[in-house]
Amino acid sequence: MTAFPIPTLTGTDQLQLESVALSDIAAQFGTPTYVYSRKALTDAYRAYETALAGRKAMICYAVKANSNLGILDAFARLGAGFDIVSGGELQRVIAAGGDPAKVVFSGVGKTEAEMRLALEAGIGCFNIESPEELVRLGETAATMGKVAPIAFRVNPDVDPKTHPYISTGLKANKFGVAYDDALSLYRRAAQTPGIAIHGIASHIGSQLLDAAPVAEAAERVLALVEQINDAGIELHHIDIGGGMGIRYEDESAPHADAFLAPVLEVLKDRPEAIHLEPGRSLVGNAGLLLTRVEFLKHGEEKHFAIVDAAMNDLARPALYDAYHAVVEVEKSDVTADVYDVVGPICESGDFLARDRKLAVRAGDLLAILSAGAYGMTMASNYNTRPRAAEVMVDGDRCHPIRARERVEDLFANEQRLP
Repeated sequence: MTAFPIPTLTGTDQLQLESVALSDIAAQFGTPTYVYSRKALTDAYRAYETALAGRKAMICYAVKANSNLGILDAFARLGAGFDIVSGGELQRVIAAGGDPAKVVFSGVGKTEAEMRLALEAGIGCFNIESPEELVRLGETAATMGKVAPIAFRVNPDVDPKTHPYISTGLKANKFGVAYDDALSLYRRAAQTPGIAIHGIASHIGSQLLDAAPVAEAAERVLALVEQINDAGIELHHIDIGGGMGIRYEDESAPHADAFLAPVLEVLKDRPEAIHLEPGRSLVGNAGLLLTRVEFLKHGEEKHFAIVDAAMNDLARPALYDAYHAVVEVEKSDVTADVYDVVGPICESGDFLARDRKLAVRAGDLLAILSAGAYGMTMASNYNTRPRAAEVMVDGDRCHPIRARERVEDLFANEQRLP
């Protein structure tokens, strides 16, 4: 939630996470490795709890941000609910000890199999995103002899002023039902067998640095809530989504209490519980990607620090031209130079950072910061590269929470032609 809470510099000129030197983690687990701080995860979650003190609320961690079982376990122990967008994510939550009754199932393309899985597990709510989904869920629940708890995700058509790829609340986006159609859909749902109306939801985008659009969306949703109530339909919760941003470079990132204050003011007199779905703000600055410099390549126009991590490990720079701070793990006496930090993948778009002043030599370690969200969850095996290891630091201890993949793992389910 704060700017770069990790890592810190010790008196021996070694970067450490909590009380563990990053060089020791590299020696034990190799590179590239994602490294997370349990304290940072906990502090970020507690900040939301403090901001919501005195309100009936549920914090549902957005699993898509980082779905490692160790991360989910940490949040489940804190009492978190979970926002999922697939049956696979539900299975992860259950495997990590999460409570299905605190699960919200979002997403525009839920299959019948996923609906059945969620109904059998007894999840807390389905966020419905189309009339067709309502029909499928109602029929599925009825054939199972169950009742599906639902909210409609309403598209409030509010500009979140964020990257267009992570804007989700405009008319042109695929998410949610149209604001003007919502009331009739609630009336229809109230008459649909196998359906129980529990709430209403909205989510306008990710990496939001200004609370004003979220408050504006809440005002629009609240006006709709009053119309729904007037139609004789009771709602138990209002889901305001997530999306609070973090500092990657020089952004003025909000704290949870400042971000939520305008929304809570809009909803101050409401009896409904408040649900929210933070992801990035809980894990983004709680994790880093540890990587080693393989070569320094000096070209005519550019200098390159070629590292063992790549775009398959951290896709955000190549996908969004996203910025991640890069720092040397150990202090060096070499002269600093300006480098593009790139990986070994056979793509010109394989870069992790551009034009960074670094004092490094081949073999040195670098930490790519703010990599806890949408890092490992977006990783791939492009170029037949095994995915990185993952480690959780807890005080002076390290817990491996994902073993590094092996090449043979990648083609274990493939076979040659007969």
